[in-house]
Amino acid sequence: MPRPPADWLTRLPQDRLLAEFSMWSADLIRLADDLDRIAPHADILHVDVADGYFAPALLFFPDLVARMRDVTALPIHVHLMVSDAVLLPQIDQFAEAGADLISLHAENANAAGGLDRIAGHGLKAGVVLRVETPVEAAAPWLERVDMLTLLGTAIGVKGQGLNPAATGRLQTAGWLIAATGRRIVLAADGGIRDTTVPQLRAAGAETVVMGSLAFGAPDLAARMGWLHGLPPSGA
Repeated sequence: MPRPPADWLTRLPQDRLLAEFSMWSADLIRLADDLDRIAPHADILHVDVADGYFAPALLFFPDLVARMRDVTALPIHVHLMVSDAVLLPQIDQFAEAGADLISLHAENANAAGGLDRIAGHGLKAGVVLRVETPVEAAAPWLERVDMLTLLGTAIGVKGQGLNPAATGRLQTAGWLIAATGRRIVLAADGGIRDTTVPQLRAAGAETVVMGSLAFGAPDLAARMGWLHGLPPSGA
């Protein structure tokens, strides 16, 4: 089974913006073809999981991740947008399917138990904040996670514009991360457009979750060259 090396996260480039490719925007009829097409360009594969309760969508399932794992060594990041009733079994199922990093929401009442479960599987862990949740809600979890993702749009709905507060929220998150002294990847998810990515990068985003911006690009190599050339915060 293809798998990234155990230290894949520390190997990620730190001198350019990273790209998570959202499989929600792939051609689901030709998923294997899309995986081949994006393989030279994606740093991480992003798989959204939603139960129709915590988020309005119904998204992906463990068997799909298992099939992806069979054909790719790229890191797979599973973003769980699920209610507390199913959080722990979902972690188990996606861990067994081959996820490399599992993120849960700070809004989950049993987030602590979820992070324990992720650690028990020996996986990287992340925490995600809905756009309406204060950034400070992430603070209790920062000693336990490898990635912090801030949603820039309402949860589980495609095609929305970026919330005006998104850049300020990233800056606040960056300060919280800096105070820990730990390497925690700061991610922006939602409202990712050619007009917004430069703003998100300047505000401190280290990775962006790309949907149509990647999968719909007429020249993906050129799009990624542009993305990688964006200057970081303070440049």
